[in-house]
Amino acid sequence: MRVLWAARAGLVTAACLSGAASAADADLRDHLQPIPASEWTVTLGAEGRIEPIFQGSNHDGLFPYPIVAVRHAGTPEPFRGPRDGVGIGIIDGGNFQIGPVGQLRLPRRARAGTATQGLGTVPWAVELGVFGEYWWTPWLRGRAELRQGFNGHHGVASDLFADAVVPVGPQWTLSGGPRVTLASTAATAPYFSIDAVQSLASGLPPFDAKGGVRSVGAGTQARYLLTPDLATHAFIEYERLTGGAAGSPLVVQRGSANQVSVGFGATRSFDVRSPW
Repeated sequence: MRVLWAARAGLVTAACLSGAASAADADLRDHLQPIPASEWTVTLGAEGRIEPIFQGSNHDGLFPYPIVAVRHAGTPEPFRGPRDGVGIGIIDGGNFQIGPVGQLRLPRRARAGTATQGLGTVPWAVELGVFGEYWWTPWLRGRAELRQGFNGHHGVASDLFADAVVPVGPQWTLSGGPRVTLASTAATAPYFSIDAVQSLASGLPPFDAKGGVRSVGAGTQARYLLTPDLATHAFIEYERLTGGAAGSPLVVQRGSANQVSVGFGATRSFDVRSPW
């Protein structure tokens, strides 16, 4: 009898251990399931701009610009203003974003027979920094950028924007508002100062451009959504140079303080999976 009870107890114990082992295995498999890859939505596009050939010029040219934006998949596409730098919102609080930002400043070349003859070439510059934007209401955005220049200039530039963003039907969105740009002396002088050597070579009087408020202006944009992933847009931006930029003989004698840019472009969005 004792042998029979022992056998039964062994079978019950084995069954319990087997069930526990199976449950543990299932739990382990659940924990070892591969974590789904993060999904991102990437927006790529191109833009053509008819704008002054250099800041302060009264002659325009057509210039291409790339458009790049990244956001978490499933989130709505954020508003992008015509003068926004390329940025990624690292800190996202719903109605505000903070993250890195960058802008490319094209070179200003000194060509014979042009307004910049004798002033020397200012190479391209990259401006890197941080942006912050805040939606005061669902239709009103404020944005600030603070950027440090490299290569063409080594100063600090800052842009302050405000945009009213108004959907007009399911496909059209209209926006617009004021702009202010500030720049340090180191960010202003390479483009607007004229030293003694440049004065002799160009025939313009010497000038020492200081930093401060570089320009004020306003802009407006229209965006049309062709499909949920494909959109086109057009804009016009007006900028009035001020301070040391407006006072430069390059602007006063050979250019204009009134700067107008017209742009048009298209973007396409698609989802990608992160390998991490």
